[in-house]
Amino acid sequence: MSASQTSDAPTLLVKIFGKDRPGLTAGLFDTLAAYSVDVVDIEQVVTRGRMVLCALVTVPPSGLEGDLRATVHSWAESVKMQAEIISGIGDNRPRGLGRSLVTVLGHPLTARSTAAIAARIAATGGNIDRIFRLAKYPVTAVEFAVSGVETEPLRTALVTDAAALGVDVAVVAAGLHRRAQRLVVMDVDSTLIQDEVIELFAAHAGCEAEVAEVTAAAMRGELDFEQSLHARVALLKGLDASVVDKVRAEVRLTPGARTLIRTLKRLGFQVGVVSGGFTQVTDDLKERLGLDFAQANTLEIVDGKLTGKVVGDIVDRAGKARLLRRFAAEAGVPLAQTVAIGDGANDLDMLNAAGLGVAFNAKPVVREAAHTAVNFPFLDTVLYLLGVTREEVEAADTQDAPH
Repeated sequence: MSASQTSDAPTLLVKIFGKDRPGLTAGLFDTLAAYSVDVVDIEQVVTRGRMVLCALVTVPPSGLEGDLRATVHSWAESVKMQAEIISGIGDNRPRGLGRSLVTVLGHPLTARSTAAIAARIAATGGNIDRIFRLAKYPVTAVEFAVSGVETEPLRTALVTDAAALGVDVAVVAAGLHRRAQRLVVMDVDSTLIQDEVIELFAAHAGCEAEVAEVTAAAMRGELDFEQSLHARVALLKGLDASVVDKVRAEVRLTPGARTLIRTLKRLGFQVGVVSGGFTQVTDDLKERLGLDFAQANTLEIVDGKLTGKVVGDIVDRAGKARLLRRFAAEAGVPLAQTVAIGDGANDLDMLNAAGLGVAFNAKPVVREAAHTAVNFPFLDTVLYLLGVTREEVEAADTQDAPH
């Protein structure tokens, strides 16, 4: 029977539910096969060992429907399952125009926040077609497939509520392009790593407090980045170049950073970093983590001493966006299929230029302007925004482990 014939033909929705175990799906369809029905749709979900299996099938030849119903109920009883059979017409109703994927991260994910998200989706005119759990730790991550409303108004409605509900919400357009995002570019300080590199240098120069104050103002967008960079670097004048190795050893990766990069590389993504910090650190990170791209400012060193100056082009707010575009061109990836991750005001141009801009534990001005925000201290939660499940990450790790 063709799709057009099925659209207005009588159909039966056969649902069985109960304790999951091997063989139930085969058993149901073996039972239905005796009645020469066609399968129109199937959906199966297992939650905490309880299975719900729905099969939408065509009505059997005339006079056999009653027998089919009795046989299915008898089979279900024999395997200690419950069955329900509902008559209807055709397939599922067509999904509405405008299809989005809504990822909700909670720690914990409460019933209150879930109810509020679902209600907000309904209020925008959206319909929840499917819900799927991506991860249960380090956060609970759930994905809603939504139709009937365009992505931008849905994102606006949900992101507004997210902070008050204690959850993070990402809304992206559904479609093939989501799986084709092949370049991820990250900020470094307070994103890929937990530290501000210039503050690590400043600690060795005895001017940490002064540098930290200027850094915080710059990240809040209160100071011009280039001016603040020159002012902070000037305080490092006279430091011995040997401090570079000490700072490299002090750098602490953000929890989940290695998992994020390792998983992205397995998926075939290219990964890069751009930083208002220094190549003396980013070059080392590139080598250690197997990154494809890295660009930052460069501290000038003369006669084994830091001069208090930087050399070359400055990587500032506009520079980060330019580098994202350059990396994308070199990688052969359309800009719409890139992901950018950052935390500071100088990351905003880059976040807005990318196909998906993620504010990671960011300042308020950045959270409000980015496509989505992640406020949990685990960088690998970004994987869930790309539709990667925790089980897939762990399975890949297991396959790669030495035997």
